[in-house]
Amino acid sequence: MIIDHETLSDEQLMIRVQQNADHKAFSALVSRHTRMFYAAAYRMYPNQDEAEDIVQEAFLKLWRRPEIWKSDGKAKFTTWFYRIVTNLAIDHLRKKKNTKGSDSLDRIIDNGESAQDVMELDEQGKAVERAVQQLPERQKIALNLCFYEELSNKEAAEIMDIGVKALESLLMRAKASLRDNLRGQGW
Repeated sequence: MIIDHETLSDEQLMIRVQQNADHKAFSALVSRHTRMFYAAAYRMYPNQDEAEDIVQEAFLKLWRRPEIWKSDGKAKFTTWFYRIVTNLAIDHLRKKKNTKGSDSLDRIIDNGESAQDVMELDEQGKAVERAVQQLPERQKIALNLCFYEELSNKEAAEIMDIGVKALESLLMRAKASLRDNLRGQGW
């Protein structure tokens, strides 16, 4: 019987990885989610090479120890794996406290704006990115999950293993800190 791995759910693929060390199932998971988890890692650790390393390390950890995922139905695979990626990104940040800022917020603006407008947008983007990087760890995670990854508050709370009210409190404090930081920079 030939199995079309692309039609299986993430959870079904993980069961195949756990039970059969199914390379095709694992490959389907990797190709299905690498981009999404790279974006999450990059938001936490804004360095392209490091973010790629974080995602690769997370998938390698999963391949080597697939039993760490429990198929008890409490959390979707993606919610659970976000937590793995987030924790690895935090570990990388702790190891390298003296980061030199972030890569530029690369955007292609092709809508007739002047060079001055483009430069101001880029500077504003850099200021926001610097302010986000200065947030306390948990506020940064909450902000990244809810605003950049566009997860619901419930999903983000599950990933962070906190209640929805606690997540909302983190988001409010993060927004207030960003607002104060950016005002202090003249934005």
